[in-house]
Amino acid sequence: MSVRTALTISFIIPFYIMSSFPVIAQESTGIDHPNFIVIFNDDLGYGDVGRSGSPLIETPHIDRMEAEGVKLVHHYSSANVCTPARAGLLTGRYPIRTGLAHSVLFPDDNHGLPEEEITLAEALKAEGYRTGMVGKWHLGTVDVSWPTGNGFDYFYGLPYSNDMHPLPLYRNKEVLEEPVDQTTLTKRYTREAVQFIEEQPDQPFFLYLAHSMPHVPLYASEAFQRRSKAGLYGDVIEEIDWSVGQVLKALERHDIDENTLVIFTSDNGPWFEGSSGRLRDRKGAASWEGGQGVPFISRWPGQIPPGVSSNAITMNFDLFPTLLSLAGAELPGDRTIDGKNIWTVLQGGEQSPHEYLYFFNNQEITAVRSQRWKFVIRSYYRRGLTRFEGERRGESHYYDPGLLFNLERNPSEQFSYTREEPGVVAKMVERLEKGRRELERLAREEE
Repeated sequence: MSVRTALTISFIIPFYIMSSFPVIAQESTGIDHPNFIVIFNDDLGYGDVGRSGSPLIETPHIDRMEAEGVKLVHHYSSANVCTPARAGLLTGRYPIRTGLAHSVLFPDDNHGLPEEEITLAEALKAEGYRTGMVGKWHLGTVDVSWPTGNGFDYFYGLPYSNDMHPLPLYRNKEVLEEPVDQTTLTKRYTREAVQFIEEQPDQPFFLYLAHSMPHVPLYASEAFQRRSKAGLYGDVIEEIDWSVGQVLKALERHDIDENTLVIFTSDNGPWFEGSSGRLRDRKGAASWEGGQGVPFISRWPGQIPPGVSSNAITMNFDLFPTLLSLAGAELPGDRTIDGKNIWTVLQGGEQSPHEYLYFFNNQEITAVRSQRWKFVIRSYYRRGLTRFEGERRGESHYYDPGLLFNLERNPSEQFSYTREEPGVVAKMVERLEKGRRELERLAREEE
């Protein structure tokens, strides 16, 4: 029996056998096996979309989602760059647990998402879901790491970022086009996504629509070129917004709108263009809010109240346990799942299931976030590492033991309260050391 077969079987082990492991119960939505659509954008900024987004970019369909659903104000990706962020989303685990926390994968890499990992697609497929993936994968090109080897019935898209070469467009394992014409990429992703929805709308499905943009290079189809007031970047965002509208129309056309949870978010902050909004810094930032703080808007008519928001801290790996719970499935009991069920948060609740969250740069913890406080111990400037820790680690420092920000009072991380809050600092240091023992050691064990 293969490792993956054994893990798949674990989903159907009776509850009493797995009673020593945490198990989630089905949420009381009144809907059996709802549909799930996760729209995952690449390098989309916190301040690029929605009703409080850029005045230069029009996003009426995303605005509609926000008006009819929930906005999570303090939602984070599990990494500040592409590959680890996607690993966190699909496995429900800090990327360091999957061996994919360091940098991103490149076309000639011979590794990827490990075979023993269980993805959201695999877990939902075991519950009878159709599973489809459209867009950017970026979790490895070897067979065991390919989308169709990780629970997706269908794949249409690119194997990695749109600035890498060679750049083929795939349907499952077949190359359709190389190099891909990126001017029509968002349009074609949308067509494939709508087609997937319409093929069997009566069977529960999970659709992972991972747009390749606004990662650079930027491309928009002819109908959207020179359309926005924000240059080509704005054109790209407005075409993504159009895509969201097409997906929503397909749900309404087949009368499954009220049976479908739609989530719109991003893998990290914006890169060279775009807006982090009120957040400090942008993509690649190892510790600041703008690197991992991303937009999150979710809509489910009849289940999520319209026009609500939540300040509770959440991370993209929370979707793994949340969607499994809504599908009536159990969490795998043979591994640590770092994500928590955030269904009450998606309904506008203010209580996060997380006491704290870790920020990483590659395999090193750079910050600890609680609901009110952010404790930053490392930042990176001009390729050099700056430590805020004291002499106990043998490094020079500017602030000892780190910078402490009150994100309720100062969400832009401009002023530290390390001196004023020694008790909070001590608690954050305790959490930091716990993370180093439990998580950073995993990277050392791989060396």
